[in-house]
Amino acid sequence: MRSQPRRRRAGFTLIELLVVLAIIALLIGLLLPAVQKVRAAAARAKCQNNLKQIALAVHGYHNAHQLLPVNSLPAAWGPYGPETKGWSWLARVLPYAEQEPLFRLTNLPTSTLYESRVAVGTSVPLFRCPSDGYGANEARDDAADLGTWTTYPIPAALTNYKGVSGSNWGWGDPQWKNLGTNNSWDGMNEGDGLFWRIDWKTPKGLAAITDGTSGTFMVGEDLPQHNHWFAWAYANSAAATCAIPPNVKYPADGEDYTWKWEYANTFRSRHHGGLQFAYADGSVHFVRDAIDLGVYRALATIRGGEVVEVP
Repeated sequence: MRSQPRRRRAGFTLIELLVVLAIIALLIGLLLPAVQKVRAAAARAKCQNNLKQIALAVHGYHNAHQLLPVNSLPAAWGPYGPETKGWSWLARVLPYAEQEPLFRLTNLPTSTLYESRVAVGTSVPLFRCPSDGYGANEARDDAADLGTWTTYPIPAALTNYKGVSGSNWGWGDPQWKNLGTNNSWDGMNEGDGLFWRIDWKTPKGLAAITDGTSGTFMVGEDLPQHNHWFAWAYANSAAATCAIPPNVKYPADGEDYTWKWEYANTFRSRHHGGLQFAYADGSVHFVRDAIDLGVYRALATIRGGEVVEVP
């Protein structure tokens, strides 16, 4: 008997292979944006939780002391730097944010920042937004007057969250100058919001927020990459103003605006279209970049008497 000839299995032709690869590439192209959106949503949710926990820590401090935590830069225009006891409000809420060991390491308020430099250089995950990978968990030595402008520089760990100093501002670009509801231009030393760098001189409790805690910003987001005032432990780095719009763009003139006060003391984020704020009642809301500047400023004041709706 004659044997049957074997059939040869047909393989992919070059055209078929290219078609398959093209389909795979198309599917990957469709899948990646979806994965990125999921990741962005997860990071935004984690950031929201961070802000919530920080707000609760502020309330915990308030319950214990009947006052809000303060920033303790010694005076309006210095002295600055590591040799001062210029601790931030963030440092003071550490025990109420499950950071008691780190708080003990600060030896606050007895020690200077230099004496407690190990604590100053310790990263706190709660103070970092997961959408911002800049600096990761490292401590940087270019933190303005903790590093760049001091005789005894110390590395400083970063924060993405700063207290809201209010709506008033009087320096730099004239388009952002704004007289505060407290009749002051000085948003760094005499804010009309909750936190500024020498607010220890005018201690206050939540009762001072006559505009209502549900309609008043407490803490907002910032990006350390966009300024040199980023140390969580330092009073001169722990507040920013709402006189200037969120995520404001730098002028296209090539200057390094990370050193300019009116652009370095603002709120920024890596979330698409806006950023998040914790309000004085402990709630957290997303605020769009397109928010009306008048509304934005009104939400930053504590007793301006403005009537605004939470966006």
